[in-house]
Amino acid sequence: MPTFQYEAMDSTGLEVKDTIEATTEAEAQTVIREKGFYVTKIREQERKKQAQAAKKKDEANKKVFTIGGVGGKKLTMFTRQLSTLQDAGLPVLRSLRILEGQDKPGALKNALMDVIEDIESGSTLSEAMAKQPKAFSNLYCNMVKAGEAGGALEVILQRLAEFQEKAQSLRRKIIGAMIYPAAVITVAVAIVTFIMIFIIPKFKEIFEGFGLDLPPMTVMLIRTSDYVTNYWYMIFITPIASVIFIKILKKNKTGAFVADWVSLRIPLIGKILHMGVIARVTRTLGTLIASGVPILEGLIISRDTAGNAVFVRAFDNIYTAIREGETIAVPLKEAKIVDDLVVNMVDVGEETGALDDMLYKVADVYDEEVEVKVESLVSLLEPIMVVVLGLIVGFIVIALFLPLVQLLNDLS
Repeated sequence: MPTFQYEAMDSTGLEVKDTIEATTEAEAQTVIREKGFYVTKIREQERKKQAQAAKKKDEANKKVFTIGGVGGKKLTMFTRQLSTLQDAGLPVLRSLRILEGQDKPGALKNALMDVIEDIESGSTLSEAMAKQPKAFSNLYCNMVKAGEAGGALEVILQRLAEFQEKAQSLRRKIIGAMIYPAAVITVAVAIVTFIMIFIIPKFKEIFEGFGLDLPPMTVMLIRTSDYVTNYWYMIFITPIASVIFIKILKKNKTGAFVADWVSLRIPLIGKILHMGVIARVTRTLGTLIASGVPILEGLIISRDTAGNAVFVRAFDNIYTAIREGETIAVPLKEAKIVDDLVVNMVDVGEETGALDDMLYKVADVYDEEVEVKVESLVSLLEPIMVVVLGLIVGFIVIALFLPLVQLLNDLS
C-alpha cells in the first residue's frame, strides 16, 4: 500500500507533519480530515524513501542503554515544552509523542516511551511518570497528580518548570564560584607533589653525601618526601575513599544523622549548607501547597528533598505534631532547625492563608543569602590559599637552605 507524506494544521493552528498509508491520495486526504486536520500539502513517498523512513522510525523507537538519570537542565526544558503544548490545548498523549519524537536517544527518551505506553494502556500521566523514578522525582509526580486533579496541568507544569529553573540557577552560581578555588588547590597540590617526589630526593642525596647533621625542619621535610614518594597513590585514593566512606556511613540512619550534623557545624561551609537546605525545603513546600497538594503529603515530599538527616528527623516530628492538631509554626520552632525569621513568616502565612507566598519569600531570602555567603567564602579563600601556599613554599625553602648554610659555614 502506498505511503503518503502530508503537512496539515490542527484545530489550534499548530502545524503537523506525518505519514499515512492509503490506496489513493483522495482516500488519504479523507482519513486525515477525519482526524481533525486540514491538509495543506500531500504527496506519495517513493519506495526507497519509504524504506529509509521506516528504518529511521524503527531506530528512533529503539531504546538505548543509559547510565544514571535525566539531567536537571534537560528535565526543565522538557517541563517547559510540555507546559507550552498543554497551554495550546493539545492532548497529553499527543504532546508526549511530539516531545519524544524530537528528543535525542537517552534516559529521557526511554522514559517517555514507557510513559506513552502506560498512558495508552489506561494509566494517568502521574501514574505513568511514577514508574520512571530515574526521570521523574516524587515531587514531580505529585505536582503532576495535583494538576490532573485540579484540571490545571499546564499551570502546574509552568510552576514546576520555574521551580526547577531557580534551583538550576542557584546550583550553577555555586559551581561557577567554586571553580577558581578548586583549580588553584589542584594546581598547588600538583606542584607540591612534584617537588616532594623529584626535587627533595636530590637534596637528600647531597646532604647524605656530605654527612651533615640535619635540622628538625629538614628531617621532617625529607620524611614527608619519602612518604609521598613511596605512597604517592594515596593522593588519589584518600579523597575517593573518603567519599565512599561517607556514602557507606549515610546508609545507616544514625551514621547519616551524625555525618549531616557535623557537616552543618563546619565553619562557613556549614552555614551555607544549612541555608541551602532551608531554601530548597521551603521552596518545595511552597510550590506543593500552591499546587493544591495536602500539607501533610507536602511535608513528606519536602522532607525527602532536604537531603539532610537532621532536617528529615525534624520534619518527621513536625509531621506528627500537625497530625495531632498543631500548626506548622509551633513544632518548627521546637525543632530548632530554622531561624526565628522563618518561624515568624510561617506563622503569619498560616494566619493569613498565604503560607505558600511566605514560603516562597523565605526561599528567595535564603537563596540570596547563599549566593552572598558563597561569594564571601570565595573572596576569603583567595588570601587564605595565598598564605597557606606561601607558608608551604617558605617551609620547603628554609628546610632546604638551613643545611646548605651549615655546609657553607663548615667549608669556610
